[in-house]
Amino acid sequence: MMIQKSQVAQRFAKAHQSYDAHALVQKQIYQHLMQLMQQHLPAKQLGKALEVGCGSGGLTRELLLNFQINQLFLNDLYSEVQQHISASEYPETQMNWLIGDIEAQPLPQHLDLALSSSALQWINDLNALLQRIHQVLNPQAYLCFSTFGPQNLQEIKALTGQGLHYQTLPEIQALLSEAGFEVLHLSESLETLRFDHPKAVLQHLKATGVTATSSRHRWTKQSLTQFYQDYQQFSQLDDAGLPQYALSYHPIYCIARRRL
Repeated sequence: MMIQKSQVAQRFAKAHQSYDAHALVQKQIYQHLMQLMQQHLPAKQLGKALEVGCGSGGLTRELLLNFQINQLFLNDLYSEVQQHISASEYPETQMNWLIGDIEAQPLPQHLDLALSSSALQWINDLNALLQRIHQVLNPQAYLCFSTFGPQNLQEIKALTGQGLHYQTLPEIQALLSEAGFEVLHLSESLETLRFDHPKAVLQHLKATGVTATSSRHRWTKQSLTQFYQDYQQFSQLDDAGLPQYALSYHPIYCIARRRL
């Protein structure tokens, strides 16, 4: 199934004000990705960098806090993201915006770094994008990203049939190797959020824009009631004897380098 980028842009644009307050796992993910970058990237001063799917700018700010970037290209699907990053805060970095679908955008040339966090799962043809990024990276330049694996939001997919097709860690490794990258780090983890009620799960997803996958799914009073009942299978009691409802995230982390 092809991902409709216009729908993705619309949902995330609606959620962009609430995203930071609710995207707790995504924050942990980009902070961990930055720790991995600090471990594997020897140079802290880089010429040109591209961030795919910059969103509300969490990873962007971490990048500019820990690395000196001369020229930074920031991409996302919707123009509202531009209000989250002020160029005046980073006078040493020349900011450039690439608003639109990265799969249809010409990429900047001679990059020292391409990075992305919690965005590449929205790419229809990851193989093609990785090969294009490889072409515009300088020799020995870096590709650093997080994305999500097959267990991501597994509870929602089990109950509604709605969800993205996520690639496994071995599949991502194969794509990277085929595109000409040396993989320096590749890992995955499973993170679980817990909520007081299944309704809070849906509210969390809406606040983070993740409902972009369910454009054809229309809730009725009856289907919501059924969803709440079915979600009991993903609950367990806390120390006070109250039910807590799980929602899974399955981040995958990668640090790769373009071969000579």
